[in-house]
Amino acid sequence: MHFKHLIVTAAAAASLIGTSAALAHTRLETSSPQANSMVSPAPAQLRLQFSDPLELPFSKIKLVDEHGAVLTPSKIEVDPANPKALVAAMPALHAGAYRVQWSTVTRDGHKVKGEFGFRVK
Repeated sequence: MHFKHLIVTAAAAASLIGTSAALAHTRLETSSPQANSMVSPAPAQLRLQFSDPLELPFSKIKLVDEHGAVLTPSKIEVDPANPKALVAAMPALHAGAYRVQWSTVTRDGHKVKGEFGFRVK
């Protein structure tokens, strides 16, 4: 009887591990420019690579300079060759610090957002 209880407990624990992996939310995997990097020259585009395919109509990118001015990309699109990559054409950037603020919805309906900084030399 004790052995049977142990097997049921182990099976329940294994199913929870599988469930938590399946319920994991989309995350930003990489970016260009990279978070906390110093770049030169200023990037003409920003690329965000996620762990899951994205829904463009619900994706936003905002760039804020060190003075608090908001710079809006001229164009944001999902990379036609990679549905997990969001690409934004950036306005001309001068030397200084910038914060990238992003939000998106994945094809499974999860909304995710985040931010990171980088500097232009």
